[in-house]
Amino acid sequence: MAQADESLEPAGGEPTLRRSISLWQMTLYGAGGMLGAGIYGLIGQVAAEMGSAIWLAFALSLVAAGLTGLSYASLGSRYPRAGGAAYITQRAYRRSLLTHVVGLTVACSGLTSIAAGARVVGENLQALPALEGLPTGALAFVYVAIVGAIAYRGIRESMWANVALTLMEAGGLLLVIAVSLRFWGSANLLDFPVGVETEAGLPLVFLAQGIVLTFYAFIGFEDSLNVAEELKNPQRNLPLGLVMALVLTVVIYMSVAISAVSVVPWQELAEANAPLAEVVARAAPWFPAWVFIVITVFAVANTGLINYITASRLLFGMARDGHLPPVLSRVHPTRRTPHVAIALIFALVALLILSGDISELASATVLLLLLVFLVVNGALVVLKMRPDEPQGKFELPIAVPALGAVVCVVMFGARVGAGDWRAPAIAGVLLLGVAALYFALRRRRRAEEGAA
Repeated sequence: MAQADESLEPAGGEPTLRRSISLWQMTLYGAGGMLGAGIYGLIGQVAAEMGSAIWLAFALSLVAAGLTGLSYASLGSRYPRAGGAAYITQRAYRRSLLTHVVGLTVACSGLTSIAAGARVVGENLQALPALEGLPTGALAFVYVAIVGAIAYRGIRESMWANVALTLMEAGGLLLVIAVSLRFWGSANLLDFPVGVETEAGLPLVFLAQGIVLTFYAFIGFEDSLNVAEELKNPQRNLPLGLVMALVLTVVIYMSVAISAVSVVPWQELAEANAPLAEVVARAAPWFPAWVFIVITVFAVANTGLINYITASRLLFGMARDGHLPPVLSRVHPTRRTPHVAIALIFALVALLILSGDISELASATVLLLLLVFLVVNGALVVLKMRPDEPQGKFELPIAVPALGAVVCVVMFGARVGAGDWRAPAIAGVLLLGVAALYFALRRRRRAEEGAA
């Protein structure tokens, strides 16, 4: 007989999600969502803007991203349900269109992340002698099928795979730190690009540019909210696991940043195609280069698995709450996973892989995520002002989500004002498409109700 905390059985006896995620698995799940492959290339971009003070940019970004992260932690403690941001949006604003847009925006972000990562996996695997010459698309398709099979197999299996992959990708970053420790103290960690420092100190515009760049290294913490129904003691473990994941991630990021500029001058780091690989090559020339290819594949695979889980639970929750066709709320009777939603995600990702380069689409969905964060921070403000709403075990002053909302507006403005209008234009088209889908589904639902 199953333990009481392992599942949620509805009155009708239909199978639903299984509670089996522990606190430490939740922590690694959150950290795995943030410790993606992006950090391996991001270091060079930040060095070009911040000089050797890359660590400072990550520290400031933790404050910026941490405000929204704390809002997610508080909301997860109050409302531990699948559906994540979509459920919170509906509860706070009670506007079905906004709920639909928020939910599908997060789902689109997951889909494009999986597809973009699949192509990265394919390209990296081609560099291995045994797989040289195989088509990128074929390797990407096999990767997506394997990750989808793990997600279908069960949340326990998915979490153990996530733990293993997170340890592997973190291991790559810890390797950078380990081989670089003997160089610590050899570099000025506040060596900024020429012309940055003034008599009044560091200009705010300069610091803002560094925060904008490194802010995206923390995106992924929001995925934790979507597995709340599969977490043991979610009112306690979700906020605690999310905060621990943020702290763990920033410690690793700052240590990697210090290691990188201690081994390679920041000017050269900014020009390197693979900055961290260059750091390891100089600090430990005996280390085989192909290992970093494998680590990159593991890092991308972990991000893909987390996005698979997040998107499927989001679609499941929205369908259960009546915002998407009910077929997506079906749960496999033995695997206890939303198998229909997982199958749909596999089909959509396969189409995206076949469509070719989707980097602009991925950039657009990341931009839309900032709007989702704005909505979620605002939702917590609204819910805290309602006296009849339940209290969680992780309550925040109302100033925290309010400041989080302000940060999201600033980040969005900085991204849009960067001069490249392609991503904002695609984001606008996506919003129109999601809204059109909402009205089409509503019209169909009303027609079915009228026929009945």
